[in-house]
Amino acid sequence: MDDPASALEVAIENGTAVIGVIGLGYVGLPLIDAFATSGFQTMGFDVDQEKVDRLLAGESYIGHISADRVCELTGSGQLIPTTDMARLTEVDVIIICVPTPLSESRDPDLTYVEATTATIAEHLRSGQLVVLESTTYPGTTRDILLPLLQSTGRVVGKDFFLAYSPEREDPGNPDFSARGIPKVVGGIDPVSQKIAEAVYGKAVVSIVAVSSPEIAEACKIVENTYRSVNIAMVNELKTLFDRLDIDIWEVIEAAKTKPFGYQAFYPGPGLGGHCIPIDPFYLSWVARKAGSSTRFIELAGEVNRSMPRYVVEGVTRALNDQGKPVRGSRICLLGVAYKKNIDDPRESPAFELFDLLGKAGALLSYNDPHVPKLPPMRHHNVPDLTSQELTSEYLASQDCVLISTDHSVYDFTFIVEHAPLVIDTRNACHDVVIGREKIFKC
Repeated sequence: MDDPASALEVAIENGTAVIGVIGLGYVGLPLIDAFATSGFQTMGFDVDQEKVDRLLAGESYIGHISADRVCELTGSGQLIPTTDMARLTEVDVIIICVPTPLSESRDPDLTYVEATTATIAEHLRSGQLVVLESTTYPGTTRDILLPLLQSTGRVVGKDFFLAYSPEREDPGNPDFSARGIPKVVGGIDPVSQKIAEAVYGKAVVSIVAVSSPEIAEACKIVENTYRSVNIAMVNELKTLFDRLDIDIWEVIEAAKTKPFGYQAFYPGPGLGGHCIPIDPFYLSWVARKAGSSTRFIELAGEVNRSMPRYVVEGVTRALNDQGKPVRGSRICLLGVAYKKNIDDPRESPAFELFDLLGKAGALLSYNDPHVPKLPPMRHHNVPDLTSQELTSEYLASQDCVLISTDHSVYDFTFIVEHAPLVIDTRNACHDVVIGREKIFKC
């Protein structure tokens, strides 16, 4: 069959297409699992040899992908993990799931995307589909990926195919796996669109076809900006209601009984994860380039970034009420993952809390059953700490326990019983009856 598009469509339809995923992290590995569950042969590419070695050894480094599942995939040969990018020639579909962080000046840092695309271009062969899933600003697929891939002399829509489909992972949510979340797909041309829809249609519950990669890129940013702005609103209301001695959590519980026109968002010690603290600023950057402004987005970012400092001020007040300064006080952070019941600490507000409390002279420790050792973070001076066991003796030895992540495994009644002071940033202790005088909501 001479037509590359037809040949790829046939391979997708009969399940013989090989799916390659670049980036074996919290997005890439679940995506591989989704395609493998649908019967496809997969290859996983990563520059981190340790990740590849752990997968080959049957280990999982992501909480919601079990070691048994990894063993099943690698043992059967359905997943081949590798750091050898030359093997990209062996796959029919190449899906890019690499990080897209912000620079120090909060501009998009597409270093990983550009380097990955350049590598793909070196090994690009006729009949391959390339899909970017990494969150980015509208125009990235057309303005960055397309020129690099066409520099090979191959023509998009004829020799190779290109699309954008934003990742929509929600780690820790048992109701939605990668297979169960509708997939937005925007092809660079009609042929690319048709092929991208076909391949994702084999692995996910439904396809949301859009008219261009720019629409798909903007869609992802809108989703996360919506959340960022609404979380900022409740964070700001929290600081106001604290002054008025009004419980924001009770207000939200009352408001969400309205069956229309309201969606509940909740305050916290700050934003975490790779998406919400970062993605809206991609849109701000695009606006500046277009000579416009995004005041809501910028203000939301300010409010959300201020929350760790607000929490530390609350810790200071609560300790002062007990006649203790922050300097020299033993403070345990409870939970360092960016949200409950996951093992992902990326951009977690806990690290800003570590920074601020450490500079104030606190003696810090932490517990997180999902994060046994604090990992390095590019924007923080992370202390060399391991998770401490939550014994009654340990809790009693602390001057303050600061709840930054409310994992379901925590027994908050036990924690309040044995800790002298509990700072609750998540309303985690709402059902605790005994010892409520020790709880300081912040």
